[in-house]
Amino acid sequence: MSDETKRPRTTTDSGIPMTSDERSLTVGEQGPTVLHDHATVQKMQHFNRERVPERVVHAKGSAAHGFFEVTEDVSQFTKAGLFQPGARTPMFSRFSTVAGEIGSPDTARDPRGFAIKFYTEEGNYDLVGNNTPVFFIRDASKFSDFIHSQKRLPDTGMRSNDMQWDFWTLSPESAHQVTILMSERGTPRTLRNMNGYGSHTYSWVNAGGEKFWVKYHFKTVQGIENYTEAEAVQMAAEDPDAHRRDLRKAIDDGDAPEWRLEMQIMPFEEAAGYRFNPFDLTKVWPHGDYPPIQVGRMVLDRNPENFFAEVEQAGFSPANLVPGIGLSPDKMLMGRIFSYHDTHLHRIGANYEQLPINSPKSPVHSYNQDGPMTYHHSGAQPVYAPNTKGGPEADPDNGSELNWGVEGAELGRYANPKHAEDDDFGQAGTLYRETMDAGQRDELVENIVGHASAEVSSEVQARVVEYWTQADAELGARVDAGLKGADRGETPAQAEVPSGV
Repeated sequence: MSDETKRPRTTTDSGIPMTSDERSLTVGEQGPTVLHDHATVQKMQHFNRERVPERVVHAKGSAAHGFFEVTEDVSQFTKAGLFQPGARTPMFSRFSTVAGEIGSPDTARDPRGFAIKFYTEEGNYDLVGNNTPVFFIRDASKFSDFIHSQKRLPDTGMRSNDMQWDFWTLSPESAHQVTILMSERGTPRTLRNMNGYGSHTYSWVNAGGEKFWVKYHFKTVQGIENYTEAEAVQMAAEDPDAHRRDLRKAIDDGDAPEWRLEMQIMPFEEAAGYRFNPFDLTKVWPHGDYPPIQVGRMVLDRNPENFFAEVEQAGFSPANLVPGIGLSPDKMLMGRIFSYHDTHLHRIGANYEQLPINSPKSPVHSYNQDGPMTYHHSGAQPVYAPNTKGGPEADPDNGSELNWGVEGAELGRYANPKHAEDDDFGQAGTLYRETMDAGQRDELVENIVGHASAEVSSEVQARVVEYWTQADAELGARVDAGLKGADRGETPAQAEVPSGV
């Protein structure tokens, strides 16, 4: 490569060379991301401050109040109060599209955010997930790049399918989520007719100190219903707020939507020898390995009274954990622990947790003070710790932290740790071959071809074909035939797939 065509090296905004565009600095392969990884931290901080005051992601949302009720006994797995038998906890849930702006149509092809704030007696517990059990990437260092690829070009101000496929095909770990996105599940009919997932792997600890790895699945009682691409496009023109309107009307009419919480639970010691990395956000745990167990139900039965005060000013953070619930070595989750709270400090303000929608129902005893829009104050108590003046003190026996060992590990920017059956395309191929029926496979191909033939360069299209071929040879051949047919003005159904595939 000549000096004239050599690509410039990535730097921080201070001009310091970056050692990696894709990998966070962690303590060993499974260890935590370190705070002194200034490149990743500054990358997320700048990303969190790109928009004022609209959310950078999940900008358009709808929400409702309700309750979560435990119907089964799972106390052998967690000591968290909200999951004890018979517990009923008030909560608030916000649904959203990921890439679109506040005025974007509800029915656009996009994952849907599925965020829940539980107002527990031990503080607020926030579960911030999606309507899909996986995500496009597995390392927080790539998150802002991924979102940029879904947003708008700096020169034209327009979104670009070429840009999206360029990123996806250069990030093979995205294949599983892109398969879901391009299927009928990418355009849910209503917010009530889709599942929700914690997506990440979390940890639970019981009263005896026994630890477990867990995944959250909220299954809609209303049943799964989706739009076809044509129906979604038509509804976007007829009513851009179709999902928001449907949710509000259902609650006003007394038809409170409901979801059943099911948990997958893995014994703590089994993670190290599992057949693939159980903390990889691009993977699901097969139900045959860890069958979901029933826990309880979530019901939404009250609409917000003021949309801005409740829906727009709601701030969710995965860092809000209560005793009995902890994190995992999921690198995306560790990045979100920092990023969400940081973006709320910028977007809503230093005291956003004093707003009624975010304020916990349990007492707050903190040494944080002052700042813009301070409403509550601690009165005549010490403003520092440690002290001998009667101020609050930490309780190490009842904290929310749950740890795992990383002894002997070295700092480094590690790729995904290898397990026996780890790969980026396997679960995407299984989803296509074994989960989808013939009609759903046809619709997937049609959606992929339609999206990848809309102003996508021939170079990127060639990578699109290779991308899907690695997931499944037949799928790749059908996409290839469809893209070539699109050049001739044919529909994907008319395109012929070469024999022998």
